[in-house]
Amino acid sequence: MTPATIFALSSGSPPAAISVIRVSGAAAHQAGRAFAGDLPPARQAAVRELRNREGELLDEALVLRFDGPSSSTGEDLVEFHCHGGRAVVAAVLDALGRFEGLRGAQPGEFTRRAFENGRIDLTEAEGLADLIEAETESQRRSALAMAEGGLRRQIDAWQEALLSLSARAEAAIDYVEEESVDADPQLSRDCSALASELRSWLLRPRSEPLKDGIKVVIAGPPNTGKSSVLNALVGQDRAIVTDTPGTTRDHIDVPLSLEGVPLRLTDTAGLRESDEEVERMGVERAGRLIAMADVLLWLGESAAPQHPHLIRVHSKSDLPGRDCAPPDALAVSALTGRGLSELADAIVREARQLLPVEGDLALNRRQSEAIAEAEAGLRSASVGDDVVLVAEMLRRARTAFDRLTGRAGVEDLLDSLFGRFCLGK
Repeated sequence: MTPATIFALSSGSPPAAISVIRVSGAAAHQAGRAFAGDLPPARQAAVRELRNREGELLDEALVLRFDGPSSSTGEDLVEFHCHGGRAVVAAVLDALGRFEGLRGAQPGEFTRRAFENGRIDLTEAEGLADLIEAETESQRRSALAMAEGGLRRQIDAWQEALLSLSARAEAAIDYVEEESVDADPQLSRDCSALASELRSWLLRPRSEPLKDGIKVVIAGPPNTGKSSVLNALVGQDRAIVTDTPGTTRDHIDVPLSLEGVPLRLTDTAGLRESDEEVERMGVERAGRLIAMADVLLWLGESAAPQHPHLIRVHSKSDLPGRDCAPPDALAVSALTGRGLSELADAIVREARQLLPVEGDLALNRRQSEAIAEAEAGLRSASVGDDVVLVAEMLRRARTAFDRLTGRAGVEDLLDSLFGRFCLGK
């Protein structure tokens, strides 16, 4: 059954200087000719008058035609670059909706068709979704590398190597008649080498901290200036500040970008024994947040918890007698601004250790799990004694790669993924 021809506004909401309306599907060219007259040659732009079925002039627009399967969706496609007024866009969309066989697109449907028609694989679609949602420069760079096929090209190389290994295993089975066929030692070594390469990718920092932000938890005893430090770093009053200990009863999360690094600052309740139930619950929650912190800012003179990314902060350094910080702490004053730039630098320095190297591809959880499954299959194949079992382990590794690229076993994921896209993408 031929999929419906779809249309949607693919640029930002009007008003705008230009609005781009896309039509994709088997009837796209027919609708384009009925709407704009003769279409220009493929991939060439031309100015055309857009008229509805009654012949009323709606707009004068730039029209582009793309022929499937070489279009972005893999289908015949037409783009109308109209004037970006609300009335113009509404009239053009209304006129398209009156053509038989055309319907409005669902969010992400253009990209989903590109995936289903083999124009992109699932990793590139995930990269596009992340690119649309990117808020920092680091997020943009990482998402763009994925959207442009960086991981897909790496997977192609892995799959080619894996197919060669599988072919060698199958050949050994076909040419030997014994019921049990010993595995080739060189085949085992080659399986181990590919497994080690996959393992090195699994050890890289994942994309979730880059996408969701590094969790920076501000903790310490009551009345040590935690909320003031958070407000000073953010540049606005997000947490209540008083001289009364125990003011913060619950945690406060604030997203922040420093030098392009996405962070999520968390102010926590002061750590102390308390008979007051609400404060006690806040202290317990603070303990859990400290355990989950990527970077821990510890304020106060008491011993700090053990943490691999600990920054000790000597707060309130503007007060008498507190102008000198311990050797392992940064002197900071939220009131005067002393030490705030050094504290921000220290946070960025620790956070960058937890993020992917700039320009490197970063795997998300789904991609990591698929690669880990392929790595496990290769690892089992490398120690297998029977070539029949080796061939089966290599087949399982190939299946994991198919799930990674979206060729198999991802139907339940697609609606969730493409639902993240905006209408017209």
